[in-house]
Amino acid sequence: MSLLTAGLLIFTIAHLMPAASPATRAQLAAKLGENAYRGIFSVVIVASLVLIVFGWKAADPTILYVPPAGGGPVISTLVFFAFVMFVTSKARTNYRRLVRHPQMMAVLLWCVAHLLVNGDSRSVLLFGGLGAWAIFEIVLCNKRDGEWKKPDVVPFSADLIVVAIAAVAFAALFFLHKALFGVLPY
Repeated sequence: MSLLTAGLLIFTIAHLMPAASPATRAQLAAKLGENAYRGIFSVVIVASLVLIVFGWKAADPTILYVPPAGGGPVISTLVFFAFVMFVTSKARTNYRRLVRHPQMMAVLLWCVAHLLVNGDSRSVLLFGGLGAWAIFEIVLCNKRDGEWKKPDVVPFSADLIVVAIAAVAFAALFFLHKALFGVLPY
């Protein structure tokens, strides 16, 4: 589990640093150049994800709790809303008037859904760790950014487009989940 833990720590620290210390991020970007900073950041994130994947595969999971039975529809609903929030993070929608940090909310919903169906040690570490990161990121971003100014209302069609894109992505991942991750999603 050490690779998984290392990957999660690197991922978390790299993501939290810009929100926790915007001045440090600005200094690094000024010293290295914005593109170089972004390039290094990207390499660090990709390396952390590689560690997470290899750490996940290498971990010998132990059962920590038995997930509640019959949560299929609830889990699917949470994951679908996670997809909606993720797509919302890249689009102008009215959902952004309800959720200040849709991408972090997407991660949090995804993590909660997976913790409701996976009670093993590596799942708790991965999904619990990423869920905790999402919460801390929201808190730090709110502190850094100050008062929330809700975006203007946009046409309802923008919301429908986001739901349609999320539905297609959700359906694709639902049907490919076994092939990609070795586990049926239901």
